[in-house]
Amino acid sequence: MNSVLSPNIIYLPPKAEDEEAVLRAHLYDILARRQLSALFQPIVHMQSGDIIAYEGLIRGPSDSPLHAPMNLFKVARANGLTVEVEHLCRRVVLERFAELQLPGKLFLNVSPECLMQRDAPHGETLEYIHQIGINPDRVIIELTENQPTYDYELMREAVLHYRNMGFQIAIDDLGEGFSSLRLWSELRPEYVKIDMHFIQGINHDPVKLQFVRSIQEIADKSDTLVIAEGIETQAELLVLRDVGVAFGQGYHLGRPHAQPARAAPAEVVKALARNGVAVYPQRGAEKNGASIYKLLHQTDSVPSSMNNNELYEIFVRHPKLLIIPVVDDGVPLGLVSRFDMIEHFARPYQRELYGKKSCKQFMDSNALIADKDTSLQDLSFRMVQADAQQLFNGFIITDQGRYLGMGTGHDLMREITQMQINAARYANPLTQLPGNVPINEHIDRLLESGTRFWVCYFDLDHFKPFNDVYGYRRGDDVIQLTGRLLSERTDANRDFVGHIGGDDFMILFQSEDWEARCNAILQEFERNVQDFYSIEDRERGGYISEDRQGKKVFYSLMSLSIGAIRVEPHQYYTHHQIATAAAESKKQAKKIHGNSLFVDRRQQPS
Repeated sequence: MNSVLSPNIIYLPPKAEDEEAVLRAHLYDILARRQLSALFQPIVHMQSGDIIAYEGLIRGPSDSPLHAPMNLFKVARANGLTVEVEHLCRRVVLERFAELQLPGKLFLNVSPECLMQRDAPHGETLEYIHQIGINPDRVIIELTENQPTYDYELMREAVLHYRNMGFQIAIDDLGEGFSSLRLWSELRPEYVKIDMHFIQGINHDPVKLQFVRSIQEIADKSDTLVIAEGIETQAELLVLRDVGVAFGQGYHLGRPHAQPARAAPAEVVKALARNGVAVYPQRGAEKNGASIYKLLHQTDSVPSSMNNNELYEIFVRHPKLLIIPVVDDGVPLGLVSRFDMIEHFARPYQRELYGKKSCKQFMDSNALIADKDTSLQDLSFRMVQADAQQLFNGFIITDQGRYLGMGTGHDLMREITQMQINAARYANPLTQLPGNVPINEHIDRLLESGTRFWVCYFDLDHFKPFNDVYGYRRGDDVIQLTGRLLSERTDANRDFVGHIGGDDFMILFQSEDWEARCNAILQEFERNVQDFYSIEDRERGGYISEDRQGKKVFYSLMSLSIGAIRVEPHQYYTHHQIATAAAESKKQAKKIHGNSLFVDRRQQPS
């Protein structure tokens, strides 16, 4: 192999030991020359927008491979210098905080390892902060967990020691660390910080929202204040404010800086001061529901060695028994139907011919067999594809091929129907928009907040005759179009779009320009709905169909009616009152020919 440098020399990469030696030298130099600098990131009160504290962060020299704190502490651990590095970090942060005369409290990062150092001089930190002029009640020890904590008793002793000196305690990255929930229970900190994973995108993720709401509920019961880390958008901020989270931290509120701002950004303060509520993310229609295990009936089986006379006697002794499964050594073979057996035995000579033969003679060997973990939807699909008798006969439930029991077609259809009803209450399966329950919950939140908002009830005109003439599939397309237009013309962070059911929709507007948005929806609908009609019907502006009495009637092209009401603070008290008023306004809108917006400008009595 040729080389332009030298044909006789092979160049090897530096040895790992050499790299470690270089990093170790950097670390010793940093310790000897105190080459660390402090940054501070503000922590903001979620109701007032005031900065109530700063988290002290550390950086190595900008031209060093140990600039990032993660690299710094990784090398420190490898060389047994974690405590020394952490003590220096603590001093640098405290000194700079005092020098800048920053307001509020200081969150000081401390590892459990360093906190529990039995050899550390007692009162060293307290003495030092007194020297630089900081009261301990302004310092919160923020426990950062990079390694598992096992000695909880020693941890409790260390925390008590610092509390007795006047410090408060915070737990960092709740939900991310090795044992943060256990630490919360053991130490009962004054503050917990929720890891940014659960914060970022919370306005789009109902699971993250539920996690934070659950943490907030625990915090309320344990007198703990919650800090949400990693807030990067106004939408995240407002959802967290509405959940009740006390404080926030993140780039949207302020980046770490050597000379941090003493007030939150004006747009943050303005957003937090604004009345109204954030739009919570909604769960979609259920795609994978419960399993068929919930339909299990413990049903006795018979072996294939049993003859038909013996099986017939079982049916005679149990008049209500309709199906008997046939199982050999735990493996299901099929089902014998009461009616099939009676029908066979009612024929001449059938009992004499087959009475002593195996019950497999009259067994349905194509019976539906499904594992207990099969979803209700999957089994329902299989049953629809199978013969009609399977719905009546039911199905066998197994566990890894072993017989467990039976399920009935009636129970399956009942569960599927109930699931569809429940799903429609929360999310319409056709449009995926929130259903009646989330609509009512959002109205209640708006009423409780004491903010002004507008309720717009949308209804399609002449939708039923359109379905009759053009078919339900085309009708579904129109429903989906309407849902899409409503969603596109609203502010996803302020306006709530719901699908009541059928061709009825509702928008709960907090946007002040709601009326212009409604007019834009009407214009878009009028333009787009034309595509669903034949050229002939478009040209004449409608079509002929029969009414309920069978008479030929001319129907105009579909239009959209909107009934709107304004809701002032304390004007209404329940979502039922809102629904009644909005429905009345919608009735007035439908009296107007064509696409229309009716605004009820009367002040309704309380």
